[in-house]
Amino acid sequence: MVSSTILLLLSSLLFAQPPKPVAVSQQPDYLVGPQDVLTITVWDQADLSGKFTVETDGSFTFPLIGRIQAGGLTLRQVENELKKRLADGYFKNPQLTVGVDTYRSQRVFITGEVRTPGPYTLTGDMSLIEALSRAGSTTQFAGTEVVIVRAADGKTATGPLLPNQVEGATTIRVDLKDLQSGGLSKNVPLKDGDTIYVPLAESVFVFGQVKNPGEYPLRRKDTTVLQALSMAGGVTDRGAANRIKIVRIVSGKKTEIKVTLTDIVLPGDTVMVPERYF
Repeated sequence: MVSSTILLLLSSLLFAQPPKPVAVSQQPDYLVGPQDVLTITVWDQADLSGKFTVETDGSFTFPLIGRIQAGGLTLRQVENELKKRLADGYFKNPQLTVGVDTYRSQRVFITGEVRTPGPYTLTGDMSLIEALSRAGSTTQFAGTEVVIVRAADGKTATGPLLPNQVEGATTIRVDLKDLQSGGLSKNVPLKDGDTIYVPLAESVFVFGQVKNPGEYPLRRKDTTVLQALSMAGGVTDRGAANRIKIVRIVSGKKTEIKVTLTDIVLPGDTVMVPERYF
């Protein structure tokens, strides 16, 4: 009785179906490209399941049926082609899935005021927020917007693009404050070859009777005189807060403007805090 039970257990182990590989990605509209690594799972056929690297010509070799052209096809199209070829003399009704194990063919470029600029692999339906997160988010010197530069239809950039650099390119501007506050409508879905550019913030200068005079980035378009003074540590006890002025270039000429604490400063302004008379 015991021996028959052991035999039964051994038999179940020997003939049990191996664990079915799971495709890492199931995004049927993703376009396969060279160097992508596909995960192909053929149900009940573990010997045919595995990972397959798409070569530079866009094809890969699959057991039994040889070369399969995958470059430029969606995952679903590759899946359908495999099913068709396997059904032609091998299996009656092959069931399989195709996913992406490693994305290598599609990239976006992240430049400017991010902590880790560089090229990043485009994974499926990557969005702007996800891309910025991968680059370590923006630095403290980032401006008020993010610029996405997208090559013209039918063209793919092989390196970072700058606004107005390439004829036919599209420029998408996204307010960074809106994006950070959770505005999903601003979370642009990215495409292969997109460049995400985070410009350096424009500056305001604060001098005179403040604790830390110098140049400060304007992180908001509605920065007030009071906020600019706060960035400089505030007015000293010898400063005349009622006589603050801004030196601004207007039409190429230097102009002095008397301001209040609630007035808005502009990029390039110099806020001057004079000394008190007594």
